[in-house]
Amino acid sequence: MVLELYLDLLSQPCRAIYIFAKKNGIPVQMHTVELRKGEHLSDAFAQVNPMKKVPAMKDNDFTLSESVAILLYLTHKFKVPDHWYPQDLQARARVDEYLAWQHTALRRSCLRALWHKVMFPVFLGEQVPSETLAATLAELDVNLRVLEDKFLQDKAFLVGSHISLADLVAITELMHPVGGGCPVFEGHPKLAAWYHRVEAAVGKDLFREAHEVILKVKDSPPANPILKQKIMPGVLAMIQ
Repeated sequence: MVLELYLDLLSQPCRAIYIFAKKNGIPVQMHTVELRKGEHLSDAFAQVNPMKKVPAMKDNDFTLSESVAILLYLTHKFKVPDHWYPQDLQARARVDEYLAWQHTALRRSCLRALWHKVMFPVFLGEQVPSETLAATLAELDVNLRVLEDKFLQDKAFLVGSHISLADLVAITELMHPVGGGCPVFEGHPKLAAWYHRVEAAVGKDLFREAHEVILKVKDSPPANPILKQKIMPGVLAMIQ
């Protein structure tokens, strides 16, 4: 049986996996799990991932959750170019270093920026205090500077001269606040130039396809009260 992926391109790690699979011609069957409809909370999806989160993967009777684990599984199972996850010990360690840092740093900032700026007021009908939004955007800028000064520096990509999993995970995170209308690349010229290199390395058409949902997120219809009550605890836990 073909490998199955359960994704919603509203989710930044889902976009990274989607781009990686498509770019590398990996044969997969895609299943959309619509987060804004609460489909991830269904009993049917819990059979795939008991944690009720996307992304999730099924390879025959083997199931896997967590985006980094899925990306590494695909890297090891399929013959993909070495630059994605280099065999060189130190280059691979740099990829691992970024993936370990971003999960509790840049990802948190990007999630909070999107939810505080758009998803709470537009999707959930909850206004966010201006001081909360300001603190969120300030935190995002701190992590953008770490991304630029510590990880990117003067390199073409985060690990060197070629795109890697680190770049793919980073750019899909940054497109969250971009979708929310945040001027992410203003004041960060190195990141702005890097963004265009990553987009070109992925392919502009694939990049746009993967980010179409998030770039239209401001047009999300409001959640109905039942769904809002159902998803609110998970949302609050996610952005803490």
